[in-house]
Formats: sequence, structure tokens, C-alpha cells
Amino acid sequence: MSALVDQLVAQVIGLEVGLLSCQARLTAVTDDEALHDLRTTVRRLRSLLRPLRGLPGVEQLESAASAVGQLTTPLRDREVLAAYLHQHGYHEAADRRLRLQPEAYRHVAQSPELAQLLLILDAFPRFIRASEHQKLLKGLRPRIEKRLAKQWQALDVALKDPGHDRHRLRLLIKRVRYAAEAYPELNKLPTNAMSRLKKAQGALGDWHDCWQWLAQAEHQPDLQPCVAVWQRTMAKAEGQADRVLDKLRTDCF
Repeated sequence: MSALVDQLVAQVIGLEVGLLSCQARLTAVTDDEALHDLRTTVRRLRSLLRPLRGLPGVEQLESAASAVGQLTTPLRDREVLAAYLHQHGYHEAADRRLRLQPEAYRHVAQSPELAQLLLILDAFPRFIRASEHQKLLKGLRPRIEKRLAKQWQALDVALKDPGHDRHRLRLLIKRVRYAAEAYPELNKLPTNAMSRLKKAQGALGDWHDCWQWLAQAEHQPDLQPCVAVWQRTMAKAEGQADRVLDKLRTDCF
């Protein structure tokens, strides 16, 4: 048990250091990967926390991490769209969006949401140690294994549903994959599951990008020249996603 708790504490401290680094990069606007790295770090934290629900301090930390995720999602979406627009020659439309980013980066760095997350995260290792001392972490390993298995079972059910919702499948796949990365020594997935999950997530991500951009094009006129291409790409991505999901279901369930 102590080894597992030590690993948890080490991961939390490492994630805190990563967030502080991202905050400094956002404040100084040093590079255009800082926001992405911040979101990746928050995602890793949430994946670590999800199987720990019910333990002291977890709910507050999850809530704080979720708030940072909600704050940064539209900003990251704008980055991804701008990169696409630049890549395909729509430079003015891309620049209009990118001009907003430096101020957005500084806003995130100074936001109460990030400050609250860092405050709670700094105290969390002490919560874990106190819980361990009070014998509240008994059965932690099987508890985590049970939560991981439950996520895998939920994905199994969703994949076998002929009317599956691609948005929900994408979320379930991300949860399973990131949880397995957070607890590599506890995951009991089939050998080839991680590669299949990654491919499925990528295929659904391509579809989701087009779906999201088409929705934005309804109220952003400068995206209209892209609509026809996005419609074709989305249809193609749907077919690709279905094939990859079939492969995941056949190989891993």
C-alpha cells in the first residue's frame, strides 16, 4: 500500500510542478504550446483523480481541475482552428483568431480558476498522507482496479450499442486510455488495447473537429469557404471512425 501511495504523491507533485511551469510560460507568452501543455497536465490530473473519488480532498481538487478545463477549452479550440486555417491558406482568418491568444494566455495564467487549482493541489499530498495515517486508504488498490474495470465495461457496452453516440464514445475512450496511463501497473487491458484506443481516439477526434467547426461556421462568416470541405471530411471521418471502432471491438472485447 505504501508504495502505491508514494507513487500517487510523486505523480501529484510532478503534475503541480508541470502546472507551475505552464503558468510561467503563459504569463510570459513564451511559446504557443503552453496552453496545450497546461491542458494535458490537467487532463492527467483528472485521470489520476477519477478512480480516487470518495477520498478526502478529491472532490474539491476534481472540481478545481474541471474549472480550469472549462476555462481553457474554447481557447485551445481556437488555436487548433487557427492552425488548420493557416495550413490551408486562410491566413487572414487564422490571424484574426491568433491575435486574441496572447491576452488569453495571460488571462489563464492569472485566473482565479488556475490559482484555486494550484492552491488545492499543493495541499493534496498532505491529504493523502493524512488519509493513509488514519487508515482511510485500506483497499485502495482493489478500489482503483474496480474503477478502471468499470470504465472498461462502460466502453464495452457503448461499443456494442448499434446506435452509439460518437461524442460519448470519444469521452469513454479518452477516460479508459488516460486512466490506463495514470495507473499503468494496475490496468488489466488486453495487450493491444492502448494502440487501438489511440487510433480510435484519433479517428473520432478528426470527426469531432469537423463537427465543431461546422457548428462555428453557422455564426462565423469567414469560415464559410471551408464548409464544403469540412462536410466531405466529416463524412469520410465517420466511416474511418466506424472501421477503427469495429477493430477495437473485435480485437479487445
